[in-house]
Amino acid sequence: QVQVAESGGGVVPAGGSLTLSCVVSASITKNRVGWYRQAPGQLRELVAEFTSDASIDYADSVKGRFTLSKDNDKNTVYLQMNNLKPEDTAGYYCHVALPAWGGVHGYWGLGTQVTVSS
Repeated sequence: QVQVAESGGGVVPAGGSLTLSCVVSASITKNRVGWYRQAPGQLRELVAEFTSDASIDYADSVKGRFTLSKDNDKNTVYLQMNNLKPEDTAGYYCHVALPAWGGVHGYWGLGTQVTVSS
């Protein structure tokens, strides 16, 4: 069973910064891995993700403020969040897509809460 564990959430004032970490118990090299977020009453949305060819997709709302990075040796992906805004308040979830059963299976962590105060 693949384990996905997030950390680094917290409460910060607007304009502040946080770095989220996600440790996966399987190799993340050459696999889609990244961060989604979900605010109360809203659908889960992509924040930033490494694609299978190692390019990065960012949501338009975070471009220029958030930076996705990873350490393949540590199976860890990071999300550096700068200039945080109240609308960034949400549960942040790490997702990894791994080969399984002849196809691809997605795994989620339990999430870490980010709250940005105005």
